[in-house]
This record gives sequence, C-alpha cells and structure tokens, in this order.
Amino acid sequence: MTRAFVFPGQGAQTIGMGRALAESYPAARAVFDEVDEALGEKLSALIWEGDIAELTLTQNAQPALMATSIAALRALEAEGMPLEGTADFVAGHSLGEYSALCAAGSIGLADTARLLRIRGAAMQEAVPVGVGAMAALLGLDFATATEVAAEAAEGEVCQAANDNDPAQVVVSGHRGAVERAVEIAKARGAKRALLLPVSAPFHCVLMEPAAAVMGDALAGVVISAPDVPVVVNVRAEAVTEPDRIRALLVAQVTGVVRWRESVEWMAGAGVTEFWEIGAGKALSGMIRRIAKETTTRNIGTPEDIAALRG
Repeated sequence: MTRAFVFPGQGAQTIGMGRALAESYPAARAVFDEVDEALGEKLSALIWEGDIAELTLTQNAQPALMATSIAALRALEAEGMPLEGTADFVAGHSLGEYSALCAAGSIGLADTARLLRIRGAAMQEAVPVGVGAMAALLGLDFATATEVAAEAAEGEVCQAANDNDPAQVVVSGHRGAVERAVEIAKARGAKRALLLPVSAPFHCVLMEPAAAVMGDALAGVVISAPDVPVVVNVRAEAVTEPDRIRALLVAQVTGVVRWRESVEWMAGAGVTEFWEIGAGKALSGMIRRIAKETTTRNIGTPEDIAALRG
C-alpha cells in the first residue's frame, strides 16, 4: 500500500487539541515543551486551556497546529510507526506544508515553530485589518472561480487562493472585490458563496510584504533533504531539493494552494491511503471529493492510534 501523511492548515484549531496525546505519550509532550521553549512562551497553555479567539490569531494558530501535528506523529513513532517506512509522501495545506517538512526531517522542530510565528505575524501585518478578505465559493470549479475573481477585481486585487477540491475554491484580495466575487459567484451558479472568518487575505499578491519577510527568515534556517518526498502547494508535485524547498516556501505566501492538484498528483503516483495527522478532518473531506478511490484516516488522538493496532 502506498500511503501519504497530510497535515492540516489554519481553521482546524480547537482548544484542547493534542492534550490527550501529550498526556499519553512522553514523546508527544516533548514536542509541546520544545515549541514552548523555542517561542519563549507557554503556547501549550493557550492550546489546552486558553481562549479560542486568541488561539485563532494567525501567529498563534500556525505554530499551534504544527505542534499538534508533530505530537501526533511522535505518538505514531512511539507505537512503532515511524514516518519513513509508513508513508511514501508528505504534504500539507498552506501552513501544514511546514508541518510536513518538519515531519520529514527537513526543518527542525524549534526552527519550524519560530518560522511559523514569524510567518503568522508577517501575514497579519501585511494588510491592515478590514482591508482584505477571503471567501469560499462552493459548487464552482477552479477555472470558473478564477473567471469570477477576475471579473470582481475592477482594479483591486481578487485572486483564486486555494484550489481545495473540485467544488471548493477560496478567493482572496481586497474586501470590496471579494464581496463582489461572492455576488458574481452566486449569479454564476455557486451553491454557496460566503466570506470566511479570517483576519487577512492569504495567498494573494497583497501578501508580498510577508513573502519578503519569509525570504529573510528562511535564509537563516538549515533545510535538509526530506526523509520522504514533500508534495508542495505551489507546484503540486514532489520536491526533495533543499534550495528548491526554500524558494517554494517563499512563493507559497502569495501563491495558490494547489491542494486538489496535489492530491491528484499523489493518487497518480500510486497513493491509495491518506492519513491526516493532527487536528480536524477538513483535509480528509477534501480528499474524498478529489480521489474517490482512495481511503482516509485521521490521526489526532490516542484513540485514533489505538484503532490502528486493531
């Protein structure tokens, strides 16, 4: 069986995520301790006992979701299922790509936590709150959603940002343009079109200041060849060369998250089973709509891992 481990992006966060893993597996607890030390604060306390609004802040959600994913991975390893030998590919949705690279040994855990804190803050600071927006267009394919975004722009920025599955595309840009896209999408037959509760317009050209920040931050970090190939968002194909990984992480800040194509690429490469590692089940739902012949499994709790042992 050919298997891929996939790692969730922003929106999957919940208060309490990963706590049972940390209580059940010392190796999982060590992940949260190392992330706390790397950031110089008790992010774990916010994750397990904090306020959801504070956890949802981009600079908190990004390292928190990564820590939860890597804790789940360490728990799998403790049960004799290391990534190398269990998975043939890794991939992550937006910030999840950093989790995938950390999981595959390409970037160290402390460096990954610090990079995501920088990334989250830079993305938040790139555009003043209220200037940008994102919207999900449901029931339209990527080509149609791209046309909708172009029509809605009217001199402002409005771009397709996330190609999530065959009938879910997210657009991003200036708030007025994105609001126009919602109305145009409804007129074009979208089943639903709605603004998303996000604090910045991710994955569009308005994020260019954040891309510059990440270019500087990534230049100072050691990136190694991953233990298994990483299927990257902006190329929708496997990459293993460290310098290329570094460049594509910068490009990812403003680039389209090509999740549908990434899953199609993995299925085409023989992947028959996807394990979603960490919080939530959003990616599994997308995968079932993209590659119907494959199976999915969620690994986010001790019970999920116990179920693997049968």
